[in-house]
Amino acid sequence: MEQKTFTVPNIGCNGCVNTIKNEVSALEGVQRVEGVVASKVVTVEWTTPATWDQIKAKLEEIEYAPEKA
Repeated sequence: MEQKTFTVPNIGCNGCVNTIKNEVSALEGVQRVEGVVASKVVTVEWTTPATWDQIKAKLEEIEYAPEKA
């Protein structure tokens, strides 16, 4: 299982976190999505066939792109 924790600058409320959870969880292979409004931090855990590129693309598509490191 792979895991990544990252910042999403435009998280503003629990609705934002719920949208991220619902959309990213729909990808096959995504096991867990957690988000914290106060810190704007999201953690995603996944296995094959999901990839970080797919997850990142979905986040960008729904306008919650991860912060560039």
